[in-house]
Amino acid sequence: MPAPKRIVVGISGGVDSAVAALRLLEAGHEVHGLHMTNWEEDDAYCSAAADLQAARRVCDDLGIPLHRVNFAAEYREQVFASFLDDYRAGRTPNPDVLCNRHIKFDAFLQHAHRLGAERIATGHYARLEHQDGVVKLLRAVDENKDQTYFLHAVRPEALALTEFPLGELTKAEVRSRANAAGLASHDRPDSTGICFIGERPFREFLARYLQGAPGPIITPEGRQLGEHAGLMFHTPGQRTGLGIGGVAGSSEEPWYAAGKDPARNALIVVQGRDHPLLWSRHLVTGPARWLDSDVTGELAASPLQVSVRIRHRQRPVNCTVAADDAGALTIDAEAPLWAPAPGQYAVIYRGLQCLGGAVIDRALPL
Repeated sequence: MPAPKRIVVGISGGVDSAVAALRLLEAGHEVHGLHMTNWEEDDAYCSAAADLQAARRVCDDLGIPLHRVNFAAEYREQVFASFLDDYRAGRTPNPDVLCNRHIKFDAFLQHAHRLGAERIATGHYARLEHQDGVVKLLRAVDENKDQTYFLHAVRPEALALTEFPLGELTKAEVRSRANAAGLASHDRPDSTGICFIGERPFREFLARYLQGAPGPIITPEGRQLGEHAGLMFHTPGQRTGLGIGGVAGSSEEPWYAAGKDPARNALIVVQGRDHPLLWSRHLVTGPARWLDSDVTGELAASPLQVSVRIRHRQRPVNCTVAADDAGALTIDAEAPLWAPAPGQYAVIYRGLQCLGGAVIDRALPL
């Protein structure tokens, strides 16, 4: 067995982080819990106080010390400000990726070092493989819970100091182990919504920070069907919240947001999930971040035959990836990708290994 280490585990109060700490204790390590407060809005949707109480109960159940740290200022500066900037620009950001890169595996890691930690651990569903001083990020055994999509932008140096104790387990096994150990969190519901902000009425929340400019909702042919409250409230593939209803002379198929025309401040909608404007085989991204440093050299020699995800839980689709001199990618997928959104991430895989990813700039419809 590896020599025992002091490992600081991010304790959210949920079952995943609790079982991550439990497994490390069972392996003989000195385990400390660290609970982060990253959002302090005092409203009905902020669960910070309840989460802290749940984290205390977890650590009491496990008999480990609990430390507490407030990263609310760092979160607003390094994650939330970028989140708002992307929405102002008409994009659809994914703050969980930035939260992992800047907060959970940077600010958290630095604080854990100050607590004397040799390594950190979280309840993420992912696996790490260490070979000759190089760490590889691998998809979890439980494909339905795999979180490598959200981890692709974490610095490799941080991953090298990280443990993912749940990577070999299914969610059902995690809950079973928590129940067998008598952990109160064994049946606590999974957290949902924006990283640390939680599940809440999104339009009302965003309107507290950004001013929407009303504009027309139109078909690709230019027929106006209604008015939107602001392009920032909509994203490609969105079905609910369009406020269109039945349209005379149209079928009963549902309407979907298919794109935005900033010049006219217009939201473009189409009918039917299979409309070709909702599908794309060709993506263009900004500069990529690679977990595997060898990928840059490989791309300089020839395009890569790999696979891509454009959202969490999506089955990776085989694709060809090429890069320009600035590191931006062109991605040609073998099968059509549904509703790619500028601002979201295209994450690249080779088999089970997550290689890295990049922000989608634009997608060419079929």
